[in-house]
Amino acid sequence: MKNYLLALASLLCIGQQAIAQEVEFKEFDLDNGLHVIMHQDNTAPVVITSVMYDVGGKDGDRERTGFAHFFEHLLFEGSENIGRGEFMKIIPANGGTFNANTSQDRTYYYEIFPSNKLELGLWLESERMLHPVIDQVGVDTQNEVVKEEKRQSYDNRPYGGLLKTIGENLFKVHPYKDENIGKLEHLDAATLEEFNAYFDKYYVPNNAVLVIAGDIDYDKTKELVEDYFSAVKKGPEVVRDFPKETPITETIKATTYDKNIQIPAIIAAYRLPGQATRDAYVLDMISSYLSGGKSSVLYKKLIDEKKQALTVQAVNIGQVDHNIFALFALPLGDVSLETLLAEIDEEIVKIQDDLISERDYQKLLNQFESQFVSSNSSVAGIASSLATYYLLYGDVNIINNQLETYRSITREEIQAAAKKYLSPNQRVEIEYLPTQDEK
Repeated sequence: MKNYLLALASLLCIGQQAIAQEVEFKEFDLDNGLHVIMHQDNTAPVVITSVMYDVGGKDGDRERTGFAHFFEHLLFEGSENIGRGEFMKIIPANGGTFNANTSQDRTYYYEIFPSNKLELGLWLESERMLHPVIDQVGVDTQNEVVKEEKRQSYDNRPYGGLLKTIGENLFKVHPYKDENIGKLEHLDAATLEEFNAYFDKYYVPNNAVLVIAGDIDYDKTKELVEDYFSAVKKGPEVVRDFPKETPITETIKATTYDKNIQIPAIIAAYRLPGQATRDAYVLDMISSYLSGGKSSVLYKKLIDEKKQALTVQAVNIGQVDHNIFALFALPLGDVSLETLLAEIDEEIVKIQDDLISERDYQKLLNQFESQFVSSNSSVAGIASSLATYYLLYGDVNIINNQLETYRSITREEIQAAAKKYLSPNQRVEIEYLPTQDEK
């Protein structure tokens, strides 16, 4: 299972226009605090069972980073009723698929089955929550799995250290400073007791949301949920009090090296309000305006017209406490990193000085409508959105009203946000360079 982090890539692409339809759902809570969301879609005999836990890379002892990602793997080891390694055999044997992923803010597990296997999916997730087997054999096995993942996806992959570099330079005290996958020495040093304590703290029903979506009957599904999850004991409430970052008021310059690359990169990263704020939505639109597709201003300028860059991207990476707005570019030929950043800054200044055109504004709205419709076009996408909006945004109804939020953003707000957040003295500038050969 790969850890599907948000990468430095374009957030949006232009798709075929469609009419957004309302997503209907029902919610209820068990006595143990587990929140349950059900969405019925009987158009295909498919069902998804999923659990999102309010635990991610930012949680836990900073001398034991990477625990949430580690548990993404560990909780597939088995349970008191599922033999070691059998979890991942049962699912395909019953016509299903599965996966899990971890971010700095949450961990998400899901299974997709034929709808007549709904009860099996609920049983599997209840076993993961109720009584998983966390022993030294499983810890040692998954430790090797995580080490191999780190080697392949980060240490030996070109530009694999981008997010790590941004995080450790943009954050000084908030746990977002630590890479999500964690430090291997922390996992090596952790005891079995520490892993069990981490599970007992975070993997409790009152720190999670269960979503069932697809070809279901609401009443029957609710009965099954109560049968399988009511026995899980409620845990202590998770209290978070992370250190506060001091605002960046002077440009921070940094340099990092990557042995896997030949072409240098320039990165400019800003620390912004969290993803649930209105300003975060506005900055989504700015990132799309700058680099959302081949008709975006940075693509046309730096790649098509001036031929100064191999790639250029502006992304607004959503997180609960702080978004990361990152500019990224690879030079073409002998173009300097300084020149590239200056060319990008010139386009940001234009947004700050003048309203974007009405034509560009309408194009942005079309892009966001396409993205919105696409995100709700599959049962799996709806399940993920329902869990995310409930757990990380505090409002599950965003699945239906998010598009209206984007439509309500004005050109004046776009200009104001660019002025407020995207000045050079508010950012970290990173030269991401190839490692020089030793002579």
